[in-house]
Amino acid sequence: MSSETQAVGHGARGVGGSAMNGCVVTAENVHKTFAWTPVLHGVSCTVEAGQAVAVFGPNGAGKTTLLRLLASLLKPSSGSLRLFALPADDPRARRRIGFVGHDSFLYPDLSPFENLRFYAHAYRLDNGAARVQAMLEYVGLQDWATTPVRSLSRGMEQRLALARALLHEPDLLLLDEPYTGLDADALELLHTSLLQAKQAGKTIVFSSHDFERGLALCSRALMLCQGRIMWQSSADTPSVAELRDIYTDLTRRPTRGRQA
Repeated sequence: MSSETQAVGHGARGVGGSAMNGCVVTAENVHKTFAWTPVLHGVSCTVEAGQAVAVFGPNGAGKTTLLRLLASLLKPSSGSLRLFALPADDPRARRRIGFVGHDSFLYPDLSPFENLRFYAHAYRLDNGAARVQAMLEYVGLQDWATTPVRSLSRGMEQRLALARALLHEPDLLLLDEPYTGLDADALELLHTSLLQAKQAGKTIVFSSHDFERGLALCSRALMLCQGRIMWQSSADTPSVAELRDIYTDLTRRPTRGRQA
């Protein structure tokens, strides 16, 4: 196994054994409302272990809300959401999740080394020091290990956020529009990292506006519009041209209310 794949991880672990088979995510009729504004309407889907699922959709479709629900940062207003056959907010499920969102969850006055060391302690990693060093090298930040995060570029900060998410070798990797705002080098590193995570048997759910990169990574795709899953791929993912046609058709339909 390559050192890069070792940095990503060795595959899924179960609560009482292996989680390589079965559903990692089970959502049944999930609704989410903020201050009486409905955002998600009856979302139902499953994600099998080892799948990479791309969530496409326009701005305001509810993608960020869905990813934050899966990351246990929000709770459904109604419906059922289970991760690894456990309630989504169960600590045993939450510790098996790595999340990269619009908020990096990094401390700006701390260095990359200090941030990762903090999370290694929080996750109680036995090999914390070695793991921190390995992840800094993996994302190419070893030369900036002592630089405050606030002084890093957007691409470097996103690399560090990825290192934070991968640090504890999660079984479920969640990413909210991870390709947005990155330079070419950071894009290449991120895409390669996600492909390696997929090859290592990780389960990945990510949102994206980048049809080409998204389809190159995913084994399944779905389209979220107006807070609803309006389309899902079957066994074969569509071509980029086909996905653009689906997107255009769905986004031209009359809206059913403001979404976020």
